[in-house]
Amino acid sequence: MSRKKILILVAGGHGTRMGGLIPKQFLTLSGKAVLQWTMERFISACPGIKVITVLPEEHFKTWRDYCTTHNFHYPQVLVPGGITRFHSVRAALEKVPDGTIVAVHDGVRPLVSEDLLARMFSKMDTERALIPVLPSTDTLKLLDRERGTGRLVQSPEALDRSRVYAAQTPQMFRSEDLKEAYRQPYDTLFTDDASVAQGINIPLSFIEGERFNLKITTKEDLILAEAILRSSS
Repeated sequence: MSRKKILILVAGGHGTRMGGLIPKQFLTLSGKAVLQWTMERFISACPGIKVITVLPEEHFKTWRDYCTTHNFHYPQVLVPGGITRFHSVRAALEKVPDGTIVAVHDGVRPLVSEDLLARMFSKMDTERALIPVLPSTDTLKLLDRERGTGRLVQSPEALDRSRVYAAQTPQMFRSEDLKEAYRQPYDTLFTDDASVAQGINIPLSFIEGERFNLKITTKEDLILAEAILRSSS
């Protein structure tokens, strides 16, 4: 029997790197909030998916008012964000039952394709964890901070670019695995859900991600996302 699917949309940040007074998840992209774009991708790919949205608690009303004025009424559970992404996901997992598939996705990655989502959910019939990744296209440097001066210096350790990949979201897991992983104490090395799962040796599988599945963190990202949406319409 296929497991039910749950989406945790992580949008608990305040978007300080973007500048301005409005958190980036509420900024307008081709007439709709970034967060609405993101959620609609999952709704289209997986009709009936249960949605848990993590937001700063002071912006619950902002999002509710937006949904009302824009006639966007998809059922969802709102969870207040924590002091880090780790704590936000941990709080959201309290609303997740066992025996389900959990997709954890950045609320400000609105361009993920329905095709990738459908393929990932399909693979989760046999996988315990699935992570989308992209090979690095840049020349990478491994640097260290010099003691005393703080100056960046080249590390003697060689870095093979062919083995370096960038992780994206959504990252998908069996709910009982992910809930167990998030019972670990917080560690600064937990930079995404895969690193948390790796902390208790959950086997990770990987799938090729998408170049346009970008995370909007700057004004330039918003401009690029707008151009991508226009070119695809």
